[in-house]
Amino acid sequence: MKVVRNYLYNAGYQLLTLIVPLITVPYIARVLGPQGVGINSYTNSIITYFLLLGTLGITVYGNREIAYHRDDFEQRTKTFWEIELLQIITVVVAYALFLIFILFQTKYKVYFFLQSLWIISGALDISWLFMGMEDFKKTVLRNTLVKIASLIAIFVFVKSKSDIGVYIMILGLAQVLGNLTLWPYLHSVVGKPKIDLSGVFSHFKPTMMLFIPQIATQVYLQLNRTMLGQLDSVTASGYYDYADKLVKMVLAVITATGTVMLPHMSHLAAQGSLRRLNRLLYKSFSFSSFLAMPLMFGLAGIASSLVPLYYGPKFNVVGQLIIIEAPVALLIGWSNVIGLQYLMPLSRVKDYTASVTYGALANIVINIPLIMTLGVRGATISTVISELVVTAYQLFSIRDMISYRYLFADMWKFLVASVLMFIPVFWLNLNMSISVFSLALQVVLGIAIYFGIIFILKPDILQDGIYFFKKRKRE
Repeated sequence: MKVVRNYLYNAGYQLLTLIVPLITVPYIARVLGPQGVGINSYTNSIITYFLLLGTLGITVYGNREIAYHRDDFEQRTKTFWEIELLQIITVVVAYALFLIFILFQTKYKVYFFLQSLWIISGALDISWLFMGMEDFKKTVLRNTLVKIASLIAIFVFVKSKSDIGVYIMILGLAQVLGNLTLWPYLHSVVGKPKIDLSGVFSHFKPTMMLFIPQIATQVYLQLNRTMLGQLDSVTASGYYDYADKLVKMVLAVITATGTVMLPHMSHLAAQGSLRRLNRLLYKSFSFSSFLAMPLMFGLAGIASSLVPLYYGPKFNVVGQLIIIEAPVALLIGWSNVIGLQYLMPLSRVKDYTASVTYGALANIVINIPLIMTLGVRGATISTVISELVVTAYQLFSIRDMISYRYLFADMWKFLVASVLMFIPVFWLNLNMSISVFSLALQVVLGIAIYFGIIFILKPDILQDGIYFFKKRKRE
């Protein structure tokens, strides 16, 4: 029950992080235009490398370590302060490297400085402590207020193409303030710091083990934006970024399970409950597929009319990119379950690292020729291939520990329901005039068809859902 409640909290927050861009992105697309959007995308992609260097693999590692010591106050306190001090040290080093980098820049120097607020925010991020404690309420409520405040600030202060710097600063400050808001709750979770530097640096090696897969992941998440800015144009980077954003907005609801399940699965792994771990893996994988499959087909089905309505006619090419990138919703949904909810709790970091490293290598090998020949479409194809490599390797790596038959038991039901939903929705999308009404009709029809077929086919996840709500009703 606690896992379900935490999922609802986190999914609610992920929905908010989805809704805020849903409201602001079309406004920003029209105010800043493809050039302004591209500048933000390109400069942010560079800053992400420094942020990643500063935070190492601490978000995932800290979450897991706190979950391991959740029931021991003294050990939990010691672990938290050691990891947090390590995080501050590494962020300071990362910011020093950023200052060296900025000396050699002639274009976008001011924008890079404003983007560097994201690096500073990394030192203040202690969300991993509360996630490890499976206390998602505080994180969600505080960050909700900050999200709403940043939403208001964007509409008040961003008025023209010249306000790109203001927009970047609002996003950076929101991240800093969002991380700061959790600090007042710290005293209720851990005690006063007793720092032992040898203890601090004992965490360096394991965080580095997690840092390697994160670097590899960021290669195929950020490299496309960076390379498009270098090999094509910042405008192409903006097109790619907006297609990717829309797909990732949809993904936010699916990957919310990973954040919630990691500490719970880590706790089970620490107790040696492998059978329960596998049972939860099957359920989580099925739930992820139940959401991701229709979202993948649904997004591809409505993309052609969604983009001009949402981003404006200047961004029409984004619709084609979304259709190409839609499979990523399913692939990341699967790799989120296998990687974060299974391999990480079992401390199989090498397998996780190998999967994202192969994905990054695939991206590097195919990115340059695809961008040179197909431009922004090539970068999008590269993203899909990279995610396919990651997911395929992770599935291969757990072959001796799980049953594929149980893992994919209901997959055909989700696929049938999704394809039968996609056909009429896509046909209507091509033949109806572009309007909010026609788009809403297609979405409602798609949802009705998918759930109607799901109720006929009766996958196990539906039975679990019905049982859960009946139990809640009895309580």
